[in-house]
Amino acid sequence: MSETDPPVTIGVLGGSGVYELDGLQGARWEKVASPFGVPSDKIMIGDLAGVRFAFLPRHGRGHRIPPSEINYLANIDALKRVGVTDLISISACGSLREELSPGTFVLVDQFVDRTFARSRTFFGRGFVAHVSMARPVCARLGDALESAARSLEIPIVRGGTYLAMEGPQFSSRAESDLYRSWGCDVIGMTNMPEAKLAREAEICYASVAMVTDYDCWKDDCDAVEVGELVRVLDDNADRARSLVVAVAPALIGRPIPCAEGCNRVLDAAVITPPEARAQEITRRLDAVAGRIL
Repeated sequence: MSETDPPVTIGVLGGSGVYELDGLQGARWEKVASPFGVPSDKIMIGDLAGVRFAFLPRHGRGHRIPPSEINYLANIDALKRVGVTDLISISACGSLREELSPGTFVLVDQFVDRTFARSRTFFGRGFVAHVSMARPVCARLGDALESAARSLEIPIVRGGTYLAMEGPQFSSRAESDLYRSWGCDVIGMTNMPEAKLAREAEICYASVAMVTDYDCWKDDCDAVEVGELVRVLDDNADRARSLVVAVAPALIGRPIPCAEGCNRVLDAAVITPPEARAQEITRRLDAVAGRIL
């Protein structure tokens, strides 16, 4: 590890039940200020299996914030500020494939972004950067999650395309059929622009999509209903907690810098030279792009 490489800190973005982890020590809620606005909630910080751990409830405690109103920029910036190096996204999703039944976990490796009402970059006029999203998740972090899930006998599928829709309404049948024809595997409302922002912030990111329903394309299943969705969510949350606890020890000795290059992406992404960068944007990027500033 070099002097500029931070120690491992596991971050989790997910539902309210995920922070109730066996073995989490010294847990405390910390308010983290961000120049990009107010995060969804305070961040729970503690120690898990010898690794620093940070949890941010994506929708706020009590699930108060709908997907389109989440401040994704503030969330990722705040997690970066508390030192998160490895970010695990845990979210509910609908299945677009017969074989991905409710209760299945999918380690997503690709995204189709159909959101339209959300800010999706830390950069902008006066400071331009173009990060690659060809491989949008960290394969190394995915390996660790897959191994942990299989050790717990959690039904998990490695690889899949996540269609990110705007919401908060669920799909129409025509939309669901269209997304299936595109080759998408699961559908949800929160992984975009989350994954893009994690990449800009040079955080290793992996998405665990927990299937709760078959969306509305399947003839022998009812359309999505919140009551049934919540029941499956509760079952999935137990396994999600176990997964996070099991993966933590595997990340203690992970290579730094990341072998996938996640924490060095800005080296090849920033276009604007230092003398031309807008000072206001540069100041806001002190955490996200602090390594190169």
